[in-house]
Amino acid sequence: MRLQNTLRKEVLIKGKGLHTGNDIKMRLRPAPRDTGVIFIRTDKGNIKIKASVTSVVDTTFATTLASEGVKVGTVEHLLAAFAGLNIDNVYVELDGPEVPIMDGSAMPFVNKLVEAGIAKQARAVSFLRILEPVVVIEGQSQIAVTPYEGTRITYRLFYTHPAFGEQKLGLDITTMKFVRELASARTFGFLRDVEMLRAKGLAKGGSLENAIVLGEKEVINGNALRFKDEFVRHKILDAVGDISLMGLPIYGHIIANKSGHTLHVKLLKKILSSRDSWELVSEPVIAPSASGLAAQV
Repeated sequence: MRLQNTLRKEVLIKGKGLHTGNDIKMRLRPAPRDTGVIFIRTDKGNIKIKASVTSVVDTTFATTLASEGVKVGTVEHLLAAFAGLNIDNVYVELDGPEVPIMDGSAMPFVNKLVEAGIAKQARAVSFLRILEPVVVIEGQSQIAVTPYEGTRITYRLFYTHPAFGEQKLGLDITTMKFVRELASARTFGFLRDVEMLRAKGLAKGGSLENAIVLGEKEVINGNALRFKDEFVRHKILDAVGDISLMGLPIYGHIIANKSGHTLHVKLLKKILSSRDSWELVSEPVIAPSASGLAAQV
């Protein structure tokens, strides 16, 4: 049985917003058991926004949540860090409209969280165990979840680009595998799309320091990739963050083909509406602890 977790102490993180370009100050604070992840916009009268699939208002190039007309965007990497480290309850205070992009991965958040320490709480975690497959198909993109003895994500993506074409990877999602194989994978984009994105008011804070940028034929950052298949690893990282919006860990195998934020959210909504496809259980297996990671990340 896994107990719920929160932070041992506060964490302060400063960085730039990927889409707004704003300088953002973010404070992570311990929260009581059964709180979940709550975003608080300190610049908007301390409006609280729960990290839940019901709070999602946009999935264009990032996942955006809202409450009472107040939004917080680009939440997926931070949520992935929480989920990967089994942190269940935390307040996230922000003085701006999105989570800082940092280096485009979840690793800066992981390092800060491990440094702060993780505290157990006196309440068991419930899991959502998948009993029957749930499938979402949109054109050439598909995502499904099937019964599985653990939590696993298999992802396939395909681009007709000289730097990479098809990449496919399947991983059981444990704390150690998340930290070692997913957390440092960076977001990526195409140079050809930058002008279009900025015309829409997006990617104002994007740079070669916080994203892998692909030119017509190659990666233009000049830095080596962190993994030969870093692109698909980042897609799995995004999925870990988005899927955590269920509010409960999912015990099943998520299989995605050319998917993204939109299909991640649609899958969660379809799972919730397919009541016969799942059950709530206490943790079926012993999850690896996040303690002792400080020397490894």
